[in-house]
Amino acid sequence: MRSLLEVFCDVDDFCQVFLPAWQRQRPRQLCLSEIMTILIAFHQSHYRTFKAFYTTQVLLHWRAEFPGLVSYAPFVEFTPSALGPLCAYLRQCYGACTGTSFVDATALAVCHNRRIAQHKVFRDLAARGKTSVGWFFGFKLHLVVNDRGELLQVALTRGNTDDRKPVPKLAKTLFGTLFADKGYSSYALTKQLLPTFGVRLVTPLKRKMKPRLIPWADKLLLRKRAIIETILDQLKNISQIEHSRHRSPTNFLVNLLCGLIAYCHQPKEPSLHLDASPALPLA
Repeated sequence: MRSLLEVFCDVDDFCQVFLPAWQRQRPRQLCLSEIMTILIAFHQSHYRTFKAFYTTQVLLHWRAEFPGLVSYAPFVEFTPSALGPLCAYLRQCYGACTGTSFVDATALAVCHNRRIAQHKVFRDLAARGKTSVGWFFGFKLHLVVNDRGELLQVALTRGNTDDRKPVPKLAKTLFGTLFADKGYSSYALTKQLLPTFGVRLVTPLKRKMKPRLIPWADKLLLRKRAIIETILDQLKNISQIEHSRHRSPTNFLVNLLCGLIAYCHQPKEPSLHLDASPALPLA
């Protein structure tokens, strides 16, 4: 992971440009770049809850780095103010499209299935959805990454949204080939992406579908779709973008954004190393 100083310098450089064009911030003991740095650092740590991270790591060991530290409760009140800047900062962390992209979606459950009837925080926002492992209540996170493991586009939808629905919006900044699993197989979507955005959608064949010819290079890259599944696994188990302890939709979004940003700051991301492989460019 990048050091705390490197993350702060990068965030602070962004805030120096972004804040004057956004809005005037009320003076606080902690500036916005310090708040954002602490929130991102949590997702780079081994702590499972932010309260434990803040009380045992930040307050005890980082007072020299953040002289204006406040107790846990006031810091939680500062958190919503970072939502807008975090959205803009995440876009700055996106990678560049290389012509080989992968799309997939994952469920973000906000509560256990047994507590859906009693759940109140996301009652009017989340929805029941179904994945290959069963039902859940929450949202879906849609990701597009390149062959280097860099994030290209992100979308958040309700849990009952079809995985294919956000694809046209996600593909606006892409070119080349977009690889996906069988759930994205759609003749109408393929015909929409190619003439509109110049993006060729490649998916495996479903059962009972008519066979079609697929270039050898595309067949090889279809087998490499595990790269985006690896990224989703890291986001959930290392960056902790999914848990059931949220007390407000705003804090849910802040937690999600910081987890995505923390992934972007990883010094080594999953990669297919296509630049070093002579076989695929030749194909």
